[in-house]
Amino acid sequence: MNKVAVVTGAGSGVGRAVTLALAQENWKLAVVGRREALLKETAQRARQYDSDNWLICPCDIGDRDAVEKMAERVVEKFGPVEVLVNAAGTNVPQRSLKVLALKDYNRMIETNLHGAYYCIQAFLPSMRQGRTGTIVNIGSDAGIQASAKSGPAYVISKFGLRGLTQSINAEERGNGVRACSILPGDIDTPLLEQRPSPPTAEARQRMLQPEDVARCVLLAINLPPRAILEEILIRPR
Repeated sequence: MNKVAVVTGAGSGVGRAVTLALAQENWKLAVVGRREALLKETAQRARQYDSDNWLICPCDIGDRDAVEKMAERVVEKFGPVEVLVNAAGTNVPQRSLKVLALKDYNRMIETNLHGAYYCIQAFLPSMRQGRTGTIVNIGSDAGIQASAKSGPAYVISKFGLRGLTQSINAEERGNGVRACSILPGDIDTPLLEQRPSPPTAEARQRMLQPEDVARCVLLAINLPPRAILEEILIRPR
C-alpha cells in the first residue's frame, strides 16, 4: 500500500479529524479546502507533521479544472493515491424550499456532490490501474431520509453522494477499488453555524464529535482489501 491519502474539507470539522487520524497512522497527506490558512492550521495540529509528507492544496472542488490541477500536484509529489476521503460539504441558513435561492442551491450541489465526483474522477484512473484504492464519502443520514432540518439542496446532494458510492462499488470492485458511505446524524462541527437557529452548547455536547466519524473512516480504510464496508450509519446515542 502506498499510504497516500487525499482529504477534502480538511480545514475543519470531520475533514480535519480524519486528516489528524490518518497522520497518526503515518499516512502521506494531501489536504484540500478553499482556505489555505485553515489547511495549514490542520497540518500544524498534527504531531507527526513533516512537510515532506504533507501537501497543502487550496482548491474549490466545485471547479473541475481546479480539481484536475490539484490532482496533478498530488501525483507529482506523492505518486499514486491509495485513499480519497470526500469530507467537504456546505449548507446555508436560508435552506427551505420556500426561501432557498437558486445560487445557494447550485453552490451546495457543486460542492457536496459535483465536487466529490470531480475528485473521484481525478484519482480513480490511477487506483484502477494499480488495482487498489479506497474512497470514503462523508454523507449524512439526510441521504437516507429527507429532513426539513437539512433542506432540499443538502438532501439532494447527500442522496446523490450515496448513489455515487454505490456506483463505484458496482463498477469498480473488480478493479480492486472500493467505496464507503459514512452517514452521520448530527455532528458538532462549524457547519452547525449555518443552521437557521444554531444549536446551543448543551445540544452540541449530545451530538457526535468529528473524531467519532473519523474512527468510522479509519475502519473502512483499514479493513483487508477483500472486504468492502459499503455504508456506516452512525447517530448520536
